[in-house]
Amino acid sequence: MKIALVGATGTIGQRILQEALRRGHQVTAVVRDPSRVTDQHDNLRVAAGDIFSEESMAQAAAGHDVVISAYGPAAGAEETLTEATRSLVNGVKQSGVRRLLAVGGAGSLEVAPGVKLADTPEFPDFVKPIALAHEKALEIYRHEDDLDWTNLSPAATIESGTRTGKYRTGTEQLVTDKNGESYISAEDFAVAMLDEVENPQFIRQRFTAAY
Repeated sequence: MKIALVGATGTIGQRILQEALRRGHQVTAVVRDPSRVTDQHDNLRVAAGDIFSEESMAQAAAGHDVVISAYGPAAGAEETLTEATRSLVNGVKQSGVRRLLAVGGAGSLEVAPGVKLADTPEFPDFVKPIALAHEKALEIYRHEDDLDWTNLSPAATIESGTRTGKYRTGTEQLVTDKNGESYISAEDFAVAMLDEVENPQFIRQRFTAAY
């Protein structure tokens, strides 16, 4: 499968890239600065692209089967995620590619009926801007009828770790373990993303993955 991956140099993007290559997919890493991609692989191509330019995204996505976005705004610029999402969606539609998957946020997942994770007392204040930005981006996808989109929210905690190939999924509720903890490694988050690419279960839906 030919995959265009936007944001391939971030913590999650790097894991998605490695997982896709591991499975034998042909990947185009779409990044603003191609020199930042240091991986060498026969199935990897690197292309310059700007997520804030619809034309750039259309050119980068053209000819691929799937587009995955692991784009994340820099701290202090969280509000740009909305603009980036609109540009990405419009660019992918112009390219003729129908399948778009994106990394979302955990803050808008429910921990109880009508109670979002971001609204709980334990949710860190410094994380709230990016949580709100991801929630707004999700609403853009939810109003999109011309793409087969999927938004994948991580667990409450996601960080570099071990690839086990195991995880559990949910849709609108935070997935927790028997101790009430919500965690997933970036490696297994990438597994969940590529599993959805290869065997779609959540077309035009948000889902989440955790242990």
